[in-house]
Amino acid sequence: MQDQSGSVLSEAELGALATRSLIGLGLDPKDAADTAGILVLAEMFGLGTHGVGRIESYGERLDIAGINPRPSITVEPVAPALIRVDGDNGVGPLVGMRAMEAAMQAAATTGVALALARGSNHFGPVSPYNYMAAQAGFASLIGSNATTTIAPWGGSEARLGNSPCGFGFPNPGGDPIILDMAISVAARAKIRNAAKAGQPIPDTWATDRTGRPTTDPNEALNGFLLPIGGHKGYGLALVVDLLAGLLSGAAYLTHVKSWVDAPEEPQNLGHYFLLIDTKRLGASDWLSGRMSDFADILHSTPPADPKAPVLVPGEIENRNLARARRKGVRLDPSLLAKLQALAARVSPG
Repeated sequence: MQDQSGSVLSEAELGALATRSLIGLGLDPKDAADTAGILVLAEMFGLGTHGVGRIESYGERLDIAGINPRPSITVEPVAPALIRVDGDNGVGPLVGMRAMEAAMQAAATTGVALALARGSNHFGPVSPYNYMAAQAGFASLIGSNATTTIAPWGGSEARLGNSPCGFGFPNPGGDPIILDMAISVAARAKIRNAAKAGQPIPDTWATDRTGRPTTDPNEALNGFLLPIGGHKGYGLALVVDLLAGLLSGAAYLTHVKSWVDAPEEPQNLGHYFLLIDTKRLGASDWLSGRMSDFADILHSTPPADPKAPVLVPGEIENRNLARARRKGVRLDPSLLAKLQALAARVSPG
Protein backbone atom coordinates (compact mmCIF):
# COMPACT_ATOMS: atom_id res chain seq x y z
CA MET A 1 0.00 0.00 0.00
CA GLN A 2 1.18 3.57 -0.70
CA ASP A 3 0.08 7.10 0.10
CA GLN A 4 1.73 10.51 0.23
CA SER A 5 3.37 9.76 3.57
CA GLY A 6 5.01 6.53 2.43
CA SER A 7 4.48 2.89 1.60
CA VAL A 8 3.28 0.22 4.02
CA LEU A 9 4.88 -3.22 3.81
CA SER A 10 4.10 -6.36 5.76
CA GLU A 11 6.86 -7.99 7.80
CA ALA A 12 7.29 -10.64 5.10
CA GLU A 13 7.40 -8.06 2.30
CA LEU A 14 9.93 -5.89 4.12
CA GLY A 15 12.07 -8.93 4.94
CA ALA A 16 12.04 -10.10 1.33
CA LEU A 17 12.93 -6.63 0.01
CA ALA A 18 15.73 -6.12 2.55
CA THR A 19 17.13 -9.58 1.80
CA ARG A 20 17.03 -9.03 -1.94
CA SER A 21 18.68 -5.61 -1.52
CA LEU A 22 21.56 -7.20 0.37
CA ILE A 23 21.87 -9.94 -2.24
CA GLY A 24 22.08 -7.11 -4.77
CA LEU A 25 25.02 -5.77 -2.79
CA GLY A 26 26.81 -9.11 -3.10
CA LEU A 27 25.80 -11.06 0.01
CA ASP A 28 25.07 -14.78 -0.06
CA PRO A 29 21.29 -15.36 0.14
CA LYS A 30 21.35 -16.94 3.62
CA ASP A 31 23.74 -14.29 4.94
CA ALA A 32 21.50 -11.62 3.42
CA ALA A 33 18.40 -13.07 5.10
CA ASP A 34 20.09 -13.24 8.51
CA THR A 35 21.39 -9.67 8.16
CA ALA A 36 17.97 -8.44 7.07
CA GLY A 37 16.37 -10.13 10.07
CA ILE A 38 18.18 -7.80 12.49
CA LEU A 39 17.45 -4.64 10.49
CA VAL A 40 13.79 -5.51 9.86
CA LEU A 41 13.22 -6.19 13.56
CA ALA A 42 14.83 -2.83 14.36
CA GLU A 43 12.48 -1.14 11.89
CA MET A 44 9.48 -2.83 13.48
CA PHE A 45 10.67 -1.74 16.93
CA GLY A 46 10.43 1.84 15.64
CA LEU A 47 14.19 2.30 15.43
CA GLY A 48 14.19 3.75 11.94
CA THR A 49 17.67 5.28 12.26
CA HIS A 50 19.09 1.77 12.73
CA GLY A 51 16.66 -0.19 10.58
CA VAL A 52 16.58 -1.12 6.91
CA GLY A 53 17.83 2.35 6.01
CA ARG A 54 21.23 1.14 7.18
CA ILE A 55 21.39 -1.04 4.08
CA GLU A 56 22.15 2.09 2.09
CA SER A 57 25.14 3.09 4.25
CA TYR A 58 26.38 -0.50 4.39
CA GLY A 59 26.00 -0.60 0.61
CA GLU A 60 28.21 2.42 0.10
CA ARG A 61 31.06 0.55 1.78
CA LEU A 62 30.23 -2.79 0.18
CA ASP A 63 30.41 -1.18 -3.25
CA ILE A 64 33.96 0.11 -2.63
CA ALA A 65 35.16 -3.09 -0.90
CA GLY A 66 35.27 -1.42 2.50
CA ILE A 67 33.13 -4.34 3.75
CA ASN A 68 33.55 -7.92 2.58
CA PRO A 69 30.22 -9.11 1.10
CA ARG A 70 31.12 -12.80 1.35
CA PRO A 71 33.19 -13.20 4.51
CA SER A 72 34.55 -16.48 5.79
CA ILE A 73 33.42 -16.08 9.41
CA THR A 74 35.26 -18.41 11.78
CA VAL A 75 33.97 -19.58 15.15
CA GLU A 76 36.66 -20.83 17.52
CA PRO A 77 35.69 -22.38 20.88
CA VAL A 78 38.60 -21.58 23.20
CA ALA A 79 36.88 -23.11 26.25
CA PRO A 80 33.50 -24.81 26.79
CA ALA A 81 31.79 -21.48 27.52
CA LEU A 82 34.11 -19.08 25.67
CA ILE A 83 34.02 -18.50 21.91
CA ARG A 84 36.12 -16.30 19.68
CA VAL A 85 34.60 -15.17 16.37
CA ASP A 86 36.45 -13.59 13.45
CA GLY A 87 34.05 -11.75 11.17
CA ASP A 88 36.47 -11.39 8.23
CA ASN A 89 35.26 -7.79 7.78
CA GLY A 90 31.70 -8.89 7.07
CA VAL A 91 28.54 -6.82 7.45
CA GLY A 92 28.06 -6.15 11.16
CA PRO A 93 24.60 -7.72 11.67
CA LEU A 94 25.81 -10.91 9.98
CA VAL A 95 28.87 -11.15 12.24
CA GLY A 96 26.64 -10.36 15.21
CA MET A 97 24.19 -13.11 14.31
CA ARG A 98 26.94 -15.71 13.91
CA ALA A 99 28.45 -14.73 17.26
CA MET A 100 25.10 -14.86 19.01
CA GLU A 101 24.26 -18.23 17.48
CA ALA A 102 27.58 -19.58 18.73
CA ALA A 103 26.95 -18.18 22.22
CA MET A 104 23.43 -19.65 22.31
CA GLN A 105 24.67 -23.07 21.26
CA ALA A 106 27.37 -23.06 23.93
CA ALA A 107 25.09 -21.64 26.65
CA ALA A 108 22.55 -24.38 25.96
CA THR A 109 25.25 -26.85 27.02
CA THR A 110 27.14 -24.97 29.73
CA GLY A 111 24.40 -22.71 31.10
CA VAL A 112 26.40 -19.53 30.46
CA ALA A 113 28.55 -18.58 27.46
CA LEU A 114 30.47 -15.59 26.13
CA ALA A 115 31.21 -14.97 22.46
CA LEU A 116 33.72 -12.26 21.55
CA ALA A 117 33.72 -11.08 17.94
CA ARG A 118 36.33 -9.13 16.01
CA GLY A 119 36.74 -8.10 12.38
CA SER A 120 33.24 -6.63 12.22
CA ASN A 121 31.42 -3.41 11.35
CA HIS A 122 28.37 -1.48 12.59
CA PHE A 123 26.00 -4.25 13.74
CA GLY A 124 22.76 -2.28 14.05
CA PRO A 125 20.98 -1.68 17.37
CA VAL A 126 21.41 -4.10 20.26
CA SER A 127 17.73 -4.71 21.05
CA PRO A 128 16.98 -7.12 18.16
CA TYR A 129 19.71 -9.46 19.42
CA ASN A 130 18.41 -9.21 22.99
CA TYR A 131 14.89 -9.94 21.73
CA MET A 132 15.94 -12.97 19.68
CA ALA A 133 17.94 -14.36 22.59
CA ALA A 134 15.02 -13.81 24.97
CA GLN A 135 12.62 -15.60 22.63
CA ALA A 136 14.95 -18.60 22.85
CA GLY A 137 15.01 -18.45 26.66
CA PHE A 138 18.33 -16.67 27.18
CA ALA A 139 19.05 -13.61 29.29
CA SER A 140 21.68 -11.53 27.52
CA LEU A 141 24.30 -8.82 27.93
CA ILE A 142 25.39 -7.60 24.50
CA GLY A 143 27.53 -4.71 23.32
CA SER A 144 29.78 -3.25 20.64
CA ASN A 145 32.43 -0.60 20.41
CA ALA A 146 32.22 2.25 17.91
CA THR A 147 34.00 5.10 16.16
CA THR A 148 35.29 7.76 18.56
CA THR A 149 32.86 10.58 19.35
CA ILE A 150 33.29 10.98 23.13
CA ALA A 151 36.21 12.58 24.95
CA PRO A 152 37.55 10.98 28.14
CA TRP A 153 36.07 12.72 31.20
CA GLY A 154 37.89 16.02 31.50
CA GLY A 155 39.56 15.63 28.08
CA SER A 156 39.36 17.69 24.89
CA GLU A 157 39.87 15.03 22.19
CA ALA A 158 37.59 12.16 21.19
CA ARG A 159 39.11 8.87 22.32
CA LEU A 160 35.97 6.79 23.03
CA GLY A 161 33.09 5.53 20.94
CA ASN A 162 29.41 6.02 21.74
CA SER A 163 29.37 2.27 22.31
CA PRO A 164 25.91 0.64 22.54
CA CYS A 165 25.12 -1.97 25.16
CA GLY A 166 21.95 -3.91 25.79
CA PHE A 167 20.38 -6.26 28.30
CA GLY A 168 17.54 -8.69 27.75
CA PHE A 169 15.46 -10.93 30.05
CA PRO A 170 13.03 -13.54 28.71
CA ASN A 171 9.43 -13.75 29.82
CA PRO A 172 7.74 -17.04 28.84
CA GLY A 173 4.35 -15.55 29.69
CA GLY A 174 4.67 -12.25 27.86
CA ASP A 175 7.05 -9.67 26.44
CA PRO A 176 10.73 -9.70 27.40
CA ILE A 177 12.31 -6.81 29.28
CA ILE A 178 14.95 -5.19 27.09
CA LEU A 179 17.23 -2.22 27.74
CA ASP A 180 19.15 -0.90 24.73
CA MET A 181 21.24 2.21 25.18
CA ALA A 182 24.27 4.07 23.93
CA ILE A 183 26.64 5.88 26.26
CA SER A 184 25.92 9.47 25.23
CA VAL A 185 23.21 11.66 26.78
CA ALA A 186 21.82 12.43 23.32
CA ALA A 187 22.41 11.10 19.83
CA ARG A 188 24.18 13.23 17.24
CA ALA A 189 21.00 13.01 15.14
CA LYS A 190 19.14 15.06 17.78
CA ILE A 191 21.89 17.65 17.72
CA ARG A 192 21.77 17.83 13.92
CA ASN A 193 18.01 18.31 14.06
CA ALA A 194 18.42 21.18 16.54
CA ALA A 195 21.01 22.80 14.27
CA LYS A 196 18.66 22.56 11.28
CA ALA A 197 15.86 24.11 13.33
CA GLY A 198 18.11 26.84 14.69
CA GLN A 199 17.34 25.81 18.26
CA PRO A 200 19.67 25.55 21.26
CA ILE A 201 20.41 22.27 22.99
CA PRO A 202 20.76 21.50 26.71
CA ASP A 203 24.32 22.04 27.93
CA THR A 204 24.35 18.44 29.17
CA TRP A 205 24.32 16.98 25.65
CA ALA A 206 27.72 17.89 24.23
CA THR A 207 30.80 20.07 24.41
CA ASP A 208 32.51 22.34 21.90
CA ARG A 209 35.85 21.38 20.42
CA THR A 210 37.68 22.61 23.53
CA GLY A 211 35.73 20.24 25.78
CA ARG A 212 33.47 22.89 27.32
CA PRO A 213 29.69 22.27 27.56
CA THR A 214 27.72 24.19 24.93
CA THR A 215 24.12 25.01 24.03
CA ASP A 216 25.06 25.78 20.41
CA PRO A 217 24.28 22.70 18.29
CA ASN A 218 26.75 23.76 15.59
CA GLU A 219 29.55 24.00 18.13
CA ALA A 220 28.45 20.63 19.50
CA LEU A 221 28.66 19.01 16.08
CA ASN A 222 32.29 20.13 15.92
CA GLY A 223 32.90 18.98 19.48
CA PHE A 224 32.16 15.83 21.49
CA LEU A 225 29.17 14.00 22.88
CA LEU A 226 28.83 13.94 26.65
CA PRO A 227 28.42 10.55 28.35
CA ILE A 228 25.47 9.71 30.58
CA GLY A 229 26.17 10.13 34.28
CA GLY A 230 29.32 12.18 33.80
CA HIS A 231 32.44 10.31 34.86
CA LYS A 232 30.34 7.18 35.49
CA GLY A 233 29.27 7.10 31.85
CA TYR A 234 32.90 7.54 30.83
CA GLY A 235 33.73 4.48 32.91
CA LEU A 236 30.88 2.49 31.36
CA ALA A 237 32.11 3.37 27.86
CA LEU A 238 35.54 2.08 28.83
CA VAL A 239 34.11 -1.21 30.09
CA VAL A 240 32.13 -1.79 26.87
CA ASP A 241 35.26 -1.17 24.78
CA LEU A 242 37.39 -3.37 27.01
CA LEU A 243 34.98 -6.26 26.46
CA ALA A 244 34.03 -5.63 22.84
CA GLY A 245 37.33 -4.30 21.57
CA LEU A 246 40.31 -5.18 23.70
CA LEU A 247 39.43 -8.71 24.87
CA SER A 248 37.99 -9.75 21.49
CA GLY A 249 41.16 -8.87 19.60
CA ALA A 250 39.35 -6.15 17.64
CA ALA A 251 40.36 -2.50 17.35
CA TYR A 252 39.66 -0.30 20.37
CA LEU A 253 39.52 3.41 21.25
CA THR A 254 41.32 5.44 18.54
CA HIS A 255 42.39 2.29 16.68
CA VAL A 256 38.81 1.97 15.40
CA LYS A 257 38.56 3.30 11.84
CA SER A 258 35.85 5.84 11.01
CA TRP A 259 33.45 4.52 8.38
CA VAL A 260 32.84 8.15 7.37
CA ASP A 261 36.47 9.29 7.07
CA ALA A 262 37.87 6.00 5.77
CA PRO A 263 34.95 4.04 4.27
CA GLU A 264 37.24 1.86 2.19
CA GLU A 265 39.16 0.55 5.21
CA PRO A 266 38.03 -2.26 7.56
CA GLN A 267 36.78 -0.89 10.88
CA ASN A 268 37.62 -4.03 12.84
CA LEU A 269 34.84 -3.38 15.34
CA GLY A 270 34.29 -5.83 18.18
CA HIS A 271 31.16 -7.17 19.89
CA TYR A 272 30.40 -9.31 22.94
CA PHE A 273 27.48 -11.66 23.57
CA LEU A 274 27.09 -12.97 27.11
CA LEU A 275 24.13 -15.36 27.37
CA ILE A 276 22.52 -17.11 30.35
CA ASP A 277 20.25 -20.11 29.79
CA THR A 278 17.35 -19.26 32.11
CA LYS A 279 15.82 -22.68 31.54
CA ARG A 280 18.53 -24.01 33.87
CA LEU A 281 17.24 -21.81 36.68
CA GLY A 282 13.64 -22.98 36.79
CA ALA A 283 10.56 -23.98 34.83
CA SER A 284 8.92 -21.50 32.47
CA ASP A 285 6.00 -20.99 34.90
CA TRP A 286 8.46 -20.02 37.64
CA LEU A 287 10.19 -17.43 35.47
CA SER A 288 6.93 -16.15 33.97
CA GLY A 289 5.44 -15.59 37.42
CA ARG A 290 8.46 -13.71 38.69
CA MET A 291 8.75 -11.58 35.55
CA SER A 292 5.05 -10.71 35.74
CA ASP A 293 5.34 -9.72 39.40
CA PHE A 294 8.47 -7.70 38.65
CA ALA A 295 6.69 -5.70 35.94
CA ASP A 296 3.54 -5.30 38.05
CA ILE A 297 5.51 -3.70 40.88
CA LEU A 298 6.87 -1.12 38.45
CA HIS A 299 3.61 -0.55 36.56
CA SER A 300 1.71 -0.01 39.81
CA THR A 301 3.98 2.88 40.81
CA PRO A 302 1.88 6.07 41.08
CA PRO A 303 3.05 8.24 38.14
CA ALA A 304 4.28 11.79 38.67
CA ASP A 305 2.29 12.69 35.54
CA PRO A 306 -1.09 10.87 35.27
CA LYS A 307 -0.76 11.01 31.49
CA ALA A 308 2.61 9.21 31.58
CA PRO A 309 2.37 5.88 33.43
CA VAL A 310 5.53 4.06 34.45
CA LEU A 311 6.91 1.75 31.76
CA VAL A 312 9.47 -1.04 31.86
CA PRO A 313 12.40 -1.02 29.41
CA GLY A 314 11.46 -2.44 26.02
CA GLU A 315 7.74 -1.86 26.47
CA ILE A 316 7.56 0.74 23.71
CA GLU A 317 9.54 -1.47 21.31
CA ASN A 318 7.33 -4.48 22.07
CA ARG A 319 4.19 -2.41 21.42
CA ASN A 320 5.63 -1.10 18.17
CA LEU A 321 6.50 -4.63 17.10
CA ALA A 322 2.98 -5.89 17.78
CA ARG A 323 1.49 -2.96 15.88
CA ALA A 324 3.85 -3.45 12.94
CA ARG A 325 2.91 -7.11 12.72
CA ARG A 326 -0.77 -6.14 12.60
CA LYS A 327 -0.61 -3.12 10.34
CA GLY A 328 2.70 -3.32 8.51
CA VAL A 329 5.71 -0.99 8.39
CA ARG A 330 5.64 2.41 6.73
CA LEU A 331 8.72 3.27 4.68
CA ASP A 332 9.66 6.65 3.29
CA PRO A 333 9.20 6.56 -0.52
CA SER A 334 12.81 7.58 -1.17
CA LEU A 335 14.13 4.75 1.04
CA LEU A 336 11.77 2.28 -0.61
CA ALA A 337 13.05 3.36 -4.03
CA LYS A 338 16.67 2.92 -2.95
CA LEU A 339 16.03 -0.57 -1.62
CA GLN A 340 14.13 -1.50 -4.76
CA ALA A 341 17.02 -0.24 -6.90
CA LEU A 342 19.48 -2.43 -4.97
CA ALA A 343 17.11 -5.40 -5.23
CA ALA A 344 16.86 -4.85 -8.97
CA ARG A 345 20.56 -5.71 -9.28
CA VAL A 346 19.65 -9.34 -8.67
CA SER A 347 19.01 -11.32 -11.81
CA PRO A 348 15.45 -12.70 -12.03
CA GLY A 349 15.20 -16.29 -10.87
